Amino acid sequence: MPLFEFEGKRPQIHETAFVAETASLIGDVTVEAGASVWYGAVLRADYGPIIVRAGANVQDGSVVHGPPDHVIEIGPGATIGHLCVIHGATIGEEALIANGATVLDNATVGARAMVGAGAVVPSGMEIPPETLAVGVPAKIKGPIAGTAAEFWVKVNPEAYQQLAQRYRTGVKRA
Repeated sequence: MPLFEFEGKRPQIHETAFVAETASLIGDVTVEAGASVWYGAVLRADYGPIIVRAGANVQDGSVVHGPPDHVIEIGPGATIGHLCVIHGATIGEEALIANGATVLDNATVGARAMVGAGAVVPSGMEIPPETLAVGVPAKIKGPIAGTAAEFWVKVNPEAYQQLAQRYRTGVKRA
């Protein structure tokens, strides 16, 4: 897997994490226990640290980066879906950022909240815990309880943790 040291800082990956061999981790990146970073994802921590907390996942083709002196945190069990951009944002525990969404500088997504596919969360926006935000720009639609979003927020953390462990032991070049 492409791991790059930058100005004396290098990625730290827990032994139980899965990082796909085509993911690129640059600089001050930490991937905690049971977390996963999937194919084609880029985590570039040249301006400030990126922390992928325990059991979180950053899926295929996503980009995580941020402005100078800003810590980017993907909370425990959180999901960053396929082809997302997380730029200088904080993602809460078991939050789900759906495919193709963008979350910008100083935005905060609360625990077990969901940002819908293709949404753009503008700089500084706060999405409360357990709510759904959709659209461009993103708007709060209300609680996720009782919606289809609730299913994905509940099942995705464990599903991706299990899949990552299968990949740690089962993926091989053909």
